[in-house]
Amino acid sequence: MLENMVKEIVYFAAISISILSFVLIGTCTYNSVFAQGDKVQASIVYGASSLTDTAYSPNPIEASINQTVVWTNDDFTFHTVTSGSAGAVDAGKAFDSGLASPTALSSQGKTFEHTFDTPGEYPYFCILHPAMVGTVIVT
Repeated sequence: MLENMVKEIVYFAAISISILSFVLIGTCTYNSVFAQGDKVQASIVYGASSLTDTAYSPNPIEASINQTVVWTNDDFTFHTVTSGSAGAVDAGKAFDSGLASPTALSSQGKTFEHTFDTPGEYPYFCILHPAMVGTVIVT
């Protein structure tokens, strides 16, 4: 009788551990900001205008070919996401959220997105705060 009770307790414990393992595995999967489906999420962090290479998060952004990066302005200040470097002739040629377009990141919660169809490294910056810099790496 004691032997049967011990077997039942061991059996119950084994089932409980199995169920708990599945629950933990399901809730602990890696949810990176990198390469999630068709879109990669990025943030312009609070206080970004006084930052440099930490103003955009993550930095660098890693994306795959034909993947869209979505930047969200999580700051209270107007910002841009502009390809290239401040003062460069080709600044804004690959992508630019702009200053007056519907995609302008003029307030908190506004978003801008761009789909990358060619591999490479794409530096970008904020026109209004040129020290804010980031890079998108497309593979």
